[in-house]
Amino acid sequence: MLERYKRTFFVTQAVIALVTVAIFLKLHVWQAAAVLFLAMQLGAVAGSLWAARLKRRIERGHGLMALR
Repeated sequence: MLERYKRTFFVTQAVIALVTVAIFLKLHVWQAAAVLFLAMQLGAVAGSLWAARLKRRIERGHGLMALR
């Protein structure tokens, strides 16, 4: 998980910061911007965990086949 997160860290953080600042400047409500920032950070970590799990499944040969 950390391998994937390290590769995309700076781009992900830049996008999160840009969106957070845009929301703050549009709404002028720091609480809304903070909640959005936290949600995007958690989403970035969850996405990295999910991608690592999918990569392990593909490497083991299970791929993305539908379960029967």
